[in-house]
Amino acid sequence: MRMRVSWRAKLEREQPPRIVPVPPKWQSQYGRGKMLIARPLDVDALIRKVRKGRLTTPAAIRERLARDYKVDAACPLCTGIFIRIAAEAAEEDRQAGRKRITPYWRVVQSDGTLYTKFPGGAAAQAARLRTEGFKITPGRGAKRHVADFATYLQRF
Repeated sequence: MRMRVSWRAKLEREQPPRIVPVPPKWQSQYGRGKMLIARPLDVDALIRKVRKGRLTTPAAIRERLARDYKVDAACPLCTGIFIRIAAEAAEEDRQAGRKRITPYWRVVQSDGTLYTKFPGGAAAQAARLRTEGFKITPGRGAKRHVADFATYLQRF
């Protein structure tokens, strides 16, 4: 029987960053050039830089990664997966009793919507953000948004 790999192990897995050509189907959005496949630890390190009272988005994380590696874009698919890995690893750390964890709840979607796939779902993310002073508003259906989220975006 196979053992489940912990989120922490997925986060810390040894893998070098890769630079690849932008796939043809993405060239209309990202242009021709080079695309970064970052490491989960790169994404985690950027999330850790988001101060209390501030927010970030996957697009801002990708822009910073692309700038740091001097490429045209960072892979949106991999970055999204790595944000999730960082969030799950942070929750494992919290459950293990660590006090300082990656503040993944400060990552919101590009329109201010909360993440349903974060640990505990959007409700848990909303609760954490409320404790930091953010106002959460209901959206369409079960979606929730951070009110005036653009005013809280952190510059990397």
